[in-house]
Amino acid sequence: MIEIKDLHFKYHSQKEEVLNGINLNIKKGEFVSIIGPSGCGKSTLCLTLNGIIPKTITGEFSGDVFIDGISTREKEVSEFSKKVGMILQNPESQLFAMTVEEELAFGPENLAVPRDEIEERISWALSIVNMENKRDEFPGNLSGGQKQRIAIAASLTMMPEVLVLDEPTSQLDPVGKREVFRVLRDLHKNEKMTIVLVEHKTEPIAELSDRVVVMDKGKVVLEGTPRHVFEKVPILRELGIMVPDISYLTYLLKEGGYVKDIALTIEEGRRLFI
Repeated sequence: MIEIKDLHFKYHSQKEEVLNGINLNIKKGEFVSIIGPSGCGKSTLCLTLNGIIPKTITGEFSGDVFIDGISTREKEVSEFSKKVGMILQNPESQLFAMTVEEELAFGPENLAVPRDEIEERISWALSIVNMENKRDEFPGNLSGGQKQRIAIAASLTMMPEVLVLDEPTSQLDPVGKREVFRVLRDLHKNEKMTIVLVEHKTEPIAELSDRVVVMDKGKVVLEGTPRHVFEKVPILRELGIMVPDISYLTYLLKEGGYVKDIALTIEEGRRLFI
């Protein structure tokens, strides 16, 4: 699905490379989460996944990013936007229409999709994010979590194969965060969508991800299943990454010989003591 080979990138305004030899493969239908300290290159990596870097944002770029075997150097961003949807931190910056329906119709209309198919896509996308009753609402009247769900729905109407989300819950309250993570879980489980998520909150990452990638200073320093990554507590704490509370507690108990494995969720933690 996505293949990244020896990827390097440096912004014109900076002296150091932001991405420094990234090699990464993401399979179709996989849920991959990317974590790491601030400034490690996570957001920049996201921008390479649909060609925004190097097509729109330029700099010193080397290596390759392939989407379904096609290099992002070969086609324009508009072509890859049909395959890779992008969701940013601030939903306000992604919504501009007067109604939710108009917001969701904008992308397909620009692809000259027939109107009846657009209507079907809108209904489907709103059902996925559980916002069918907001079709005629002004997006500015919605809560932060609802706005982000509408941003996701707008991306879904383009029928992408991959959804890339760069800290989509960073500006949301706890209720909004839960709403967004519920949508991502359903998209992965029910729609088999490939998801790439950049997120600081590790509890949902441990629960939702097939694989976790840890970055530092523009490099991938660790990757594997959530269990493989979150049992590396000393490495993660050195990078300033807080593992899920239950994982840290059970790590300490494992080190003391009280349990045999770490837990990723509260339910797993309960089972360790039964």
